[in-house]
Amino acid sequence: MSDAKKAGGTMKQTERIVQQGGPGRGPMGGMVGQKADDFGSSARRLIARLRPARGRAVAVLLLGIGSVASVVVGPWLLGRATDEVFNGFIGGRLPEGSTKADAVANAEAAGDGGFADFLRGLDIVPGQGVDFDKVGHILLITLLVYLGGQVLGWLQGYLVNDIVQATVRQMRTDVEEKVHRLPLAYFDKQPRGELLSRVTNDIDNVAQNLQQTMSQLLTSLLMVVGVLGAMFWVSPLLAVISLVSVPIAMFATSRIMKRSQSQFINQWRQTGRLNAQVEESISGHALVTVFGRRQAVEEEFDAANEELYQSSYRAQFISGLVMPMMMLIGNLNYVVVAVVGGLRVASGSLSLGEVQAFIQYSRTFTQPITQIASMANLLQSGVASAERVFELLDAEEEVDPVEVRPAGRQATYATRSAVVNGEVQFSDVSFSYDADEPLIEDLSLVAHPGQMVAIVGPTGAGKTTLVNLIMRFYELDRGRILLDGTDIATMSRADLRSRIGMVLQDTWLFEGTIRDNIAYGRPDATEEEIREAARATYVDRFVHSLPEGYDTLVDDEGSNLSAGERQLITIARAFLAQPALLILDEATSSVDTRTELLLQQAMAALRTDRTSFVIAHRLSTIRDADLILVMEHGRIVEQGSHAELLGRDGAFARLHAAQFAAAAV
Repeated sequence: MSDAKKAGGTMKQTERIVQQGGPGRGPMGGMVGQKADDFGSSARRLIARLRPARGRAVAVLLLGIGSVASVVVGPWLLGRATDEVFNGFIGGRLPEGSTKADAVANAEAAGDGGFADFLRGLDIVPGQGVDFDKVGHILLITLLVYLGGQVLGWLQGYLVNDIVQATVRQMRTDVEEKVHRLPLAYFDKQPRGELLSRVTNDIDNVAQNLQQTMSQLLTSLLMVVGVLGAMFWVSPLLAVISLVSVPIAMFATSRIMKRSQSQFINQWRQTGRLNAQVEESISGHALVTVFGRRQAVEEEFDAANEELYQSSYRAQFISGLVMPMMMLIGNLNYVVVAVVGGLRVASGSLSLGEVQAFIQYSRTFTQPITQIASMANLLQSGVASAERVFELLDAEEEVDPVEVRPAGRQATYATRSAVVNGEVQFSDVSFSYDADEPLIEDLSLVAHPGQMVAIVGPTGAGKTTLVNLIMRFYELDRGRILLDGTDIATMSRADLRSRIGMVLQDTWLFEGTIRDNIAYGRPDATEEEIREAARATYVDRFVHSLPEGYDTLVDDEGSNLSAGERQLITIARAFLAQPALLILDEATSSVDTRTELLLQQAMAALRTDRTSFVIAHRLSTIRDADLILVMEHGRIVEQGSHAELLGRDGAFARLHAAQFAAAAV
């Protein structure tokens, strides 16, 4: 199985997953609106990642308390100002020189007991009007309290942002390092889109959720405690009345959110399908045009777009009912509190300012309750994304010998020889991707230094797998592979791969200049060495026709270069690295016949004093091979030179005849 075929299969699998729209997946496979399988464990692990910032987290808590305290104290101060104005207004209309007791007695004597009770609850001085200096002083203090609360809230937000971004930055770093430690077998089993989603969408979702929950959830919880305490302090009776609306609001919100969650999941599923359809039509735009499928593609898009519209409309409409419902319940609660509070003021049990403060508290109280309820799904989504990232971080890694140490002993790598001859020996090697489907069994061969070993055979015979085992992309099930007499299992992967150069059928270029791509394997190469490698592999021939020459920028797909030019650059990259062992997997498949002949001459020079493994489908490219291995079903069924194998009239002769003897029927 070639890397290209595996990558192609992986992408097809990814497309199927996106098109099928697994439950709750976002447009790139992100778990949007999904619940974590183990919420508690994942949440604790996520919180543990905040441990390096625990000092700043304590500061966030203290700033939150200060910010909430300003919200709690503010209405009380405004109530004081209202009482001062109201008491002054009433006091200014009573006879000057009398006392409060006289005013109460006069009201009772007149048979107005209600007004007497009302006066008894006021702090008034008959004949004295509103003390505007005192009112102004209270309002100034209120302004300073509110400004102070805003400053504390801003500092809290600043610290929260700093904590979250530092935590997510470290998480991204851990994921990036983890990806480079994972074996190739892990990527074979993971759809590429799924892995990209964990690295990008899920980490971004964690960042967004941490940002919102750390600030809003903390503030909302503190607000509930602070405001509830203030409400009971002002009037226990009114506080109990207000609390009756809480379970009603929670029940209504939970019912609405339960309905909306399924609709949001469907919305993201339809988004994934639409994105997949758009990506497919754009990527295959040329084929769509050539085969006249534009109308069919437009119809498919219209159908997918309509489904997304319907699901999005339902999701947004149902979720949009939460705030009107909460406002209705809040308004009903406001009416009840206002009526009961008015009666309490009339009876002298409460002052007008206290009722005013309580109404502000009751209006403020519903806001954090709503925020906490709305953040429940958000929190679930964030922890679910964190769980998926942790699954990646917990994946089994490649382990080099130095990392596997018996108790009390230190394992060491095999000593690296200064001289590398390039002799490769397979000794009774067995390997399979799936334990139930054997691929390579009991394979033995020796490639002597300087030999060109060609590997041919039908698709799926195990050609690319053979060279992948040399690179230690996979571990053997049984047997050994020796490089210059040293078991490669005792060498570090970095040491082993530093001796090997590889050119794949798929041309992988990186975003940068042509010079950067050639020097990718040897960043310290001089300009002359880069140009020498380019001349030897005929890259120099076309580079001079480009406006910027070697400074021409290419993207990761090399879209501004032809397929053959991209292939030449990858060969130049291997040429510059000067490897001891060379692996060519259909390395000339994308170039024309004339260039292929030139490249064969260049690679002949490159192969001098180096062992090379060449995987080929075009048998014309391996006529000069020292040894040709013919593989079928993971076994070497024939081996020998080109002439010897043709003379045997066996598997190789049949392959040769299929390409050169006659046209296929």
